[in-house]
Amino acid sequence: MTDAQGTITDIQGIEVGHWTDRDRATGCTVVVCRSGAVGGVDVRGSAPGTRETDLLRPGNLVERVHGVLLGGGSAYGLDAASGVMRYLEEQGIGFRMGKVVVPIVAGAIIFDLGLAMHHARPGPAQGYEACLALSSGAAQEGSVGAGTGATVAKLLGMERAVKGGVGSSSIALEGGLAVGALVVVNALGSVVDPEAGSLVAGPRREVGRGFYSAQELLTQPRGPSSRQEEQQEAAPQNTTLAVVATNASLTKEQANKLAQMGQDGLAMAVWPCHTMADGDVVFAMATGQVGGAVGARELTRLGWAAALAVARAVVRGVTEATGLGGVPALRELRRG
Repeated sequence: MTDAQGTITDIQGIEVGHWTDRDRATGCTVVVCRSGAVGGVDVRGSAPGTRETDLLRPGNLVERVHGVLLGGGSAYGLDAASGVMRYLEEQGIGFRMGKVVVPIVAGAIIFDLGLAMHHARPGPAQGYEACLALSSGAAQEGSVGAGTGATVAKLLGMERAVKGGVGSSSIALEGGLAVGALVVVNALGSVVDPEAGSLVAGPRREVGRGFYSAQELLTQPRGPSSRQEEQQEAAPQNTTLAVVATNASLTKEQANKLAQMGQDGLAMAVWPCHTMADGDVVFAMATGQVGGAVGARELTRLGWAAALAVARAVVRGVTEATGLGGVPALRELRRG
């Protein structure tokens, strides 16, 4: 295994593009495979906002996905996928039905409304612009694209939150196989580094005093709080989204299993995750450029690598973020 950080674009054929609006604290991110990739999905959060997830599940006709749209703007942001479809159609990329080309674009959104303003959300034009920025170079990380308005560690409300963002990672395995992940970190929970065993970001204590841990907050009896605070805590305003890509040749069933195992990376790095207030979703894309049929042991290796790549990308999404909308980033808190 190669431990270099890497990004999802280390998987040949995978491109990433961002559209970023820092003034309005929102954006969108597109992950594209122009030749198509066998797709899978796993939805664990209880407040998801998604598009075309049923199509990616086993038993349905279409096997290959051409793009995944990750967006801000809550459910409104799903409209940005229309711009991705328009771009891919212009390139002649999609599922062919006679003379018609239909790009298969899955998508999911985070809730970032209100960090700067309540009416900011990406739409078709912004999805198209993200496609114009597609690149196979190292994926840009931090408070960009769908991670522009992302925040984490909101167990005590937004006033104690820390800035989130986009993170990416890749892992090379023996035999030429590789797995990469791109994650948009907008979680209710805290972020931990599972390899170092350390808390990366939690609800902020008083100035200069670090973070509360999830264990500290969730194992203690609940203190007095107003009804408004309880409603805010329960609001579905959080979500961590991930795309896991591999160069392995997977079936649709195996791609769905890869997405499922990729969710383990969220459980490793976000405490708690998959809550009633999170819409956590992991997509999988298998380009099939390396090797033949994958057996159970190889799928286990790929799934383990997917979980680790997702966990590392979660940490990167927080460490590479920059402050916005009054929510400080980790690098600013460290300087303070």
